[in-house]
Amino acid sequence: MCSSNSSHSVSPALPWKTRLSVALMSAATDLVRRPNGTINRRLISLLDFTTPANPKPINGVKSSDIIVDPIRNLWFRLFIPTATTSTSLPVLIFYHGGGFAFLSPSSKAYDAVCRRFARELPAVVISVYYRLSPEHRFPCQYDDGLDVLKFLDRNHDVSVLPDMADASKCFLAGDSAGANLAHHVVVRAFGERFRRVKIVGLVSIQPFFGGEERTESEIRLLRAPVVSLDRTDWMWKAFLPEGANRDHEAANVSGPNAVEISGLDYPDTLVVVGGFDPLQDWQKRYYEWLKKSGKEARLLEYPNSIHAFYVFPELPEASQLVEQIKDFVTSYALKS
Repeated sequence: MCSSNSSHSVSPALPWKTRLSVALMSAATDLVRRPNGTINRRLISLLDFTTPANPKPINGVKSSDIIVDPIRNLWFRLFIPTATTSTSLPVLIFYHGGGFAFLSPSSKAYDAVCRRFARELPAVVISVYYRLSPEHRFPCQYDDGLDVLKFLDRNHDVSVLPDMADASKCFLAGDSAGANLAHHVVVRAFGERFRRVKIVGLVSIQPFFGGEERTESEIRLLRAPVVSLDRTDWMWKAFLPEGANRDHEAANVSGPNAVEISGLDYPDTLVVVGGFDPLQDWQKRYYEWLKKSGKEARLLEYPNSIHAFYVFPELPEASQLVEQIKDFVTSYALKS
């Protein structure tokens, strides 16, 4: 499935609609970031188009927002498929991307993606809102991600989830920073005693990992859309503890400060990589590290895809990925 990319191009040929969306996304990210490491949240509120939850089914899916902790504004959007006849569905817990600093489950792109997952997998989907950097740095996002699992486990006998949701077949999923978050939540979850929640799989879509080293793909795709090197450097600086560098365990998960996972019952993992994603070398290292640690992992490559390609429904690769995730979830749900 791999093919070589031109060293002179930082982006594949894309439909005009996608090119426009990517250009606006990149420009908005640059516009709201300040040189002093802060973010213009007021401007973000104008540029991040959101959609509310809707208890009435739209295209076979209804949604609602569930509060976990009002003090820190921890909540999730619950998506329930209404057209399925199944009485038992897996639960997909999704962490959105955005460099730990941007977006939310109510952002239009992520609301649409999670609706699609709920309808087409099908699954009960939980899209988590976590605190954002730089106002809230590491490890706040990981704490929030894990606390949603604790909340679901603690309230298993309350009507938080529909009867069709089988929490013993939980899949964690995320894209970009959300995939980073999903990995660290999995590792932290081994220190908990869950009564009902059982993580059986991990879907890691173009995970946001990094390090002090500049990899070949980061240099070759220096000015790639969405995740150019200057943007990712800024995001790591805004997220990591003051004084930490990119070899911190949160960023370089297989590097010198990595948390050892060989002794953990790490779930089977699907790692998705795009050929025009500057982060691809780090993502492949993550996959190789999982394999070396004795874990079951599968690498899924889309050689002509940019970072975040799957949020653009007009791209054929977006539909292909949903089908691949469906196959992964179905096979491992049965296996569990």
